[in-house]
Parts: sequence; C-alpha cells; structure tokens
Amino acid sequence: MKKVLIIEKELSSRELLFSLLKGKEFQLFTVEDGMSALELLQKRSFDLIFSDLKGIKTLDRSSRRPLGTPIIHLSDENDPSLKDIDHVLKKPFSEKGVSLLLLHLLEKAKPKKTIIAESPRMKKILREVEKIAKSHSNVFIFGESGTGKEVIAGLIHSFSRRNAHPFIRVNCAALPDTLIESEFFGHEKGSFTGAHQKRIGRFERADKGTLLLDEVSEIPSILQAKLLRVVQEQEFERVGGTEAIHVDVRLVSTSNREMKEAIDEKTFRADLYYRLNVIPIYLPPLRERKEDILPLASHFLREVCERNQIPHKAFSKKAEEKLLGYSWPGNIRELRNVIEHGVVMDYSNIIEEEHLLIDPKGSEEELPIVTIKELEKKHILKMLEHLDGNRTQAAKALGISVRTLRNKLKEYSL
Repeated sequence: MKKVLIIEKELSSRELLFSLLKGKEFQLFTVEDGMSALELLQKRSFDLIFSDLKGIKTLDRSSRRPLGTPIIHLSDENDPSLKDIDHVLKKPFSEKGVSLLLLHLLEKAKPKKTIIAESPRMKKILREVEKIAKSHSNVFIFGESGTGKEVIAGLIHSFSRRNAHPFIRVNCAALPDTLIESEFFGHEKGSFTGAHQKRIGRFERADKGTLLLDEVSEIPSILQAKLLRVVQEQEFERVGGTEAIHVDVRLVSTSNREMKEAIDEKTFRADLYYRLNVIPIYLPPLRERKEDILPLASHFLREVCERNQIPHKAFSKKAEEKLLGYSWPGNIRELRNVIEHGVVMDYSNIIEEEHLLIDPKGSEEELPIVTIKELEKKHILKMLEHLDGNRTQAAKALGISVRTLRNKLKEYSL
C-alpha cells in the first residue's frame, strides 16, 4: 500500500483532500506544517507528498525534500509558482481533478533499478547521487568494467527533475566511426549514400532529458570538436543540414579507462573532458567493497530463481566464504553470471561452493585447455610488458590499431 503525506495549514482543505484520497488504497498521513512533516519524514518514507507553499519551502530549506518522491503543490490562485515541483493541484479540490492527477502520476511512474549498497563507500556515493540528481550539471562516472556505472547514470536521471523526459543511451565504443556522427546528431535525407530518409539523432531525442555517453573515451577525435560545441552551446546541425537545432540535454558520461592517459596520448581532448567532468563519481571495484558481495549475491539469487521459476535457494557457509574470498575482476557483472550459472546448473536447495564456477587463485596454468583467445591474451600482455606498457608501440608491433588494443584489454577486464 502506497504511503501519502498531506501538508496543509488550512483545516478544511486538508480534510477535503483526505476524503478525496480515502478509499484509493493509500495509507494517508496529514500534518499542518512543514516542521511536523520533517518529524514524520525522520520515521518513515512516502511515495507521494501533497504540500502547500510553506510546507515545500520548509522541506527545501532543511534539504530534506525526499529523493524521487513526487511533490504536488496545493495551490491557491494567488500562490507564486515554484520551479522545482512535479505538479500543481488547484484549490478548491475536486474529485475529478484529484483522479486525473493520480492517473497522470500512475502513467508517469517507471520502475527503478534496485541498488544494493551495504558498504560505507557505496552508501556515501548514493547520498551524493541524491544531491547530484537535483542539479543540471554534467556528470562523469568512472570505474572498472562491471561496477554499475550505467545503473548509477539511470538513477541520476530517475531522481532528477528531467525524469519525465527521455533517458537516451549511446555506447560510443560499439558504433562504427563512419556512423557515430549520424547517431549523435542525425542526418538529412540524401546527405550521404544510404540516407534514404531523415534521421533524428540521440541528442535530439534526449531533448529536455538525459543523454548517457557510455565509454565516452572511444569517441573518434574528429567528432570531439563537434561534441564540444554541443556541450558548450547546446546546439548542432544534422549531417547534411544547415539549420541549427537547439536542445536542453544533461550529459552523463562513463569510462573504464584512465582519462589522463587518453589526454596525454592526444586521443581525447582535454577541453571536452573538463566540460563533461563537472561532477565526477568514482565507482570502486567490488573487491574494495566486500560488504556488498553477499547482499548482491543474495539479490541475484532471488532474481534468477524467480525468472527461471525455480524454488528459492540459499548459499551454504562455504559458498559464502568462496564468494568473499574471490577478487571479482569482472565486478558485479561477473558476480551475477556466476550466480546464474550456479542456479541453472544445479537443482538442489542449497548453493554449495562447488556450484560456483570461479577460481580463487585465478591461475591460467591450471586450466586443462588453453584457447586461442587465451593465447592471444598472453601474447598481447607480454608485448605490453616488453614495451613498458606503451600501448601505441604495442599496437604497432601487433599490427592492430590502438583502439582495437584498448578493446582487447577491456575484454580482459584490464
């Protein structure tokens, strides 16, 4: 049952709204001012808040406005408008007006990804995300592959004032160099061979919302100058077009690469990086937040069992020790895959340590079979070691591009 809080000084208005919401499967709480609401918010959370102007200002002054909870401004005709509210409900309240508002909120509501965080570091990051989400500043999320960068990006959008508008993702590493400009900015019909119709790009689709630039370090150098202009001026032209298109887009960028290295190698522009990296968020690897391993594993265990219609399972003590003793180079993504394998390949009620397909020693020599992929990996790593880690020289010696080498190292979670 959803919990709803009403903050309204006027008794008759408070009682009228209470009667209109009663019977709609809500658990209702009413207070007459913002200070009383703050006391209540210390004890419980709410799914929806109706508040008069003074109540909203009290929540704002105390920085206690709940993250992700829609706030409805209960407004007289002469009330000044508020910038950061979700909706307005005019007085006198009517059954039709309340019903239409609830219907709109229901259609707008979207399920949010579950964030499992028991470690102090991750709890601190989530508290910071609450503040970051309220701003319109660009965010740069960095950390190893599989640490949950895209999930945090989605959380920032969900909790922002832009959440009614699109959240558009683009994997910069997955797009061919020849198509990435069109993907970003769109193109006009006939602008190049194969452009049979006009295409709306990701920036235009993300107008008034959030655009996630996943693996932003992989954007080709030739496109970075055009991207810098969009970040600075929030305008661009489609490929083959001359009309300037204005957008209002918040950028969230991610990378698992050391950006200083990319800037030093002149593969990424420093001025663009500083424009994107207004608010940095570092996600630590799973091995540095071991308090999250078992909660995450239990969450994935329930999730996989339910999806596969398998009775719920539990971990043995030895299995938990094995999970905690492993370094998880693939981070959360690897953990989820290991749990899914253990669930699907065994049908007992308890997940034992032998059901977890991980090697705590991480010794390649103990593998019974060495694949071509493993041989390739060894050769690349030895070449890098021989050249003191210089990727440009290593790529040249291997006969591949620097970008291909980076992609190979990503595959190896290095």
